[in-house]
Amino acid sequence: MDDYFAIDPIQDLDFSTRAVRSGTDRTNIGEHGEAMFLTSSFVFKSAAEAAARFGNQDPGYVYSRFTNPTVRQFERRLASLEQGEACMATASGMSAIMTTVLALMKAGDHMVCASAVFGSTYQLFSMLSRFGLQCSFVPLSDLKAWEAAIKPETKLFYVETPSNPLTELADLVGLASLTKSRAISLVVDNCFCTPALQKPLLHGADIVIHSATKYIDGQGRVLGGAIVGSRSFIHDQVLPLMRTTGPSLSAFNAWVLLKGLETLQIRMEQQSANAMETAQWLAAHPSVSRVYYPGLSSHPQHELAKAQQRRFGAVVSFELRGGDDESLRRHAWSVIDATEVISITGNLGDTKTTITHPASTTHGRLSPQARLDAGIGEGLIRLAVGLESPRDLCADLARGLDRIAK
Repeated sequence: MDDYFAIDPIQDLDFSTRAVRSGTDRTNIGEHGEAMFLTSSFVFKSAAEAAARFGNQDPGYVYSRFTNPTVRQFERRLASLEQGEACMATASGMSAIMTTVLALMKAGDHMVCASAVFGSTYQLFSMLSRFGLQCSFVPLSDLKAWEAAIKPETKLFYVETPSNPLTELADLVGLASLTKSRAISLVVDNCFCTPALQKPLLHGADIVIHSATKYIDGQGRVLGGAIVGSRSFIHDQVLPLMRTTGPSLSAFNAWVLLKGLETLQIRMEQQSANAMETAQWLAAHPSVSRVYYPGLSSHPQHELAKAQQRRFGAVVSFELRGGDDESLRRHAWSVIDATEVISITGNLGDTKTTITHPASTTHGRLSPQARLDAGIGEGLIRLAVGLESPRDLCADLARGLDRIAK
């Protein structure tokens, strides 16, 4: 085995080629499909070789908690697609976030995070104060607020772009201009777009986070996460944490995710097209007051989305028209319950379209004030559009929307 974090030799080929070819590390059997190494440990030829492996003097495999051939192939392929130097896979997206924070911060340090982030991310960063790590939350698109929140002890900026669930965008070039001169790491959650639609590292980000559970898998089968960045960051700061704390991705899950990458581009392009058609239909419906989708010209950051992304993604959120909080929640649940094709679930990224009410599910554990700050009201519904016919999806949504319009 060569250097575990060696850059893939086919890095210069097109995205679609790298999605099916990069990271491949065939055994001497010559298998065409990637091998699945379901082993916890590895056998050494001698005691001396074992000592060299454990002492980091030999780059071979040691223990699947932090080095596994199947996981390595997934890591190399994702790093190639993100155009990063190296990647470390984790058991989930949340473990990727936690590992990154622990790698960059120590007690007394400070971070700045967008107030518009996934509910569990917000909860995690709020919990960190008990360990001496401080976090300030600021409006995602307000660069002046980000700059004003910087302290001497600030170590990282954290953003989702587009955000969950309102698809608000961060100006990555603008944020990078604030971090580069201050030795602050810009960490970007690229879950909604994936490298098929957006490459944050090319816009100034230092680290990219993935919940591979979502679009990278694409079929709702397994959990997984990933951290992509420079070789020095992954090798010197992330690997020691992974080796000791163990938020490891299993070989089986890595194999599933590796195969998911092969179809990532074609799925993301088709799901984006389906989402656009669905968003346009929703924008014209009398029961809908607002649609959040970067592909619509009405989106306040439509031009930024065109500059930063290849397509606009598959997540569409919309607000129902009129009423107090109680009636809005009742109407939102009624629309969701009336669906017969769409899956009612808090997950997203599947080939099957999913629908949820963020205020009572994904962001339900936030305080009312935190939800208000994030713009998540009782009439908001999040739709993650899959590969079904948009005509069928719109007909399914119409069952409930037409009813409350009367």
